[in-house]
Amino acid sequence: MPKAAFAIAAHPDDIEIMMAGTLIMLGRAGYELHVMHVADGSCGSATLDAGAIAAVRLAEARAAAALIGATHHPPLAADLEIFYERPLLTRLAAVVREVAPEILLLPSLEDYMEDHANTARLAVTAAFTRGMRNFATDPPRRPGDQPVALYHALPYGLRDPLRRLAIPHFVIDIAAVLTLKRAMLACHRSQKEWLDRSQGIDSYLTNMETMAAEVGRRWGRGAAAEGWRRHLHLGFADENFDPLGAALAGRMTVCEQS
Repeated sequence: MPKAAFAIAAHPDDIEIMMAGTLIMLGRAGYELHVMHVADGSCGSATLDAGAIAAVRLAEARAAAALIGATHHPPLAADLEIFYERPLLTRLAAVVREVAPEILLLPSLEDYMEDHANTARLAVTAAFTRGMRNFATDPPRRPGDQPVALYHALPYGLRDPLRRLAIPHFVIDIAAVLTLKRAMLACHRSQKEWLDRSQGIDSYLTNMETMAAEVGRRWGRGAAAEGWRRHLHLGFADENFDPLGAALAGRMTVCEQS
């Protein structure tokens, strides 16, 4: 059975902006790919009601996942309703047990938006409880004891909420897959329209590429890169368990001890 890499983010398009290049390369390295957006995108429109825009954004997310052959797992909450609470945790933990990933790609624990940070916290705990028989998931899923390595993407904008530059532990050169990453992000047409109108982001796709170029320029060896910080191993795997590093060593530049 192929080993699984699972990218979990808050909203449709978050994976494509900060994680997709690395995910694509893991797929090419032989990993089975899974993606999930915990929130449904229901606040992402100035013209459609919550149900209508959620349906649009679900279709866009599925189309993006299909471009790389990834399994898409449906959302669990509405926008701005990702709270670190037991009901949502039990549902997310069920999905993590079902996928049983070796690699878990997550948002930054510090980000400008609480949905992003809360998603990271929930996913960390969901992975931590994967082998706990006395922690009941919804729906019930059998616990497993497989090791898992957690990696956090850089925050959107490459800064934490207090404007401090986020320093990665390592970066992955994604120049070779940037065109495909851009195609995935382009699937999210409704989000481009929303951000253009609500936040004044004139070029949705170019903004993603600008961040990738900045990461590559600051810390990488290529024209585009994604930055990552490796989560502490305690409760998840042996200290030296680093499957992402092993799979993509040729594309990796280490920035600081991780």
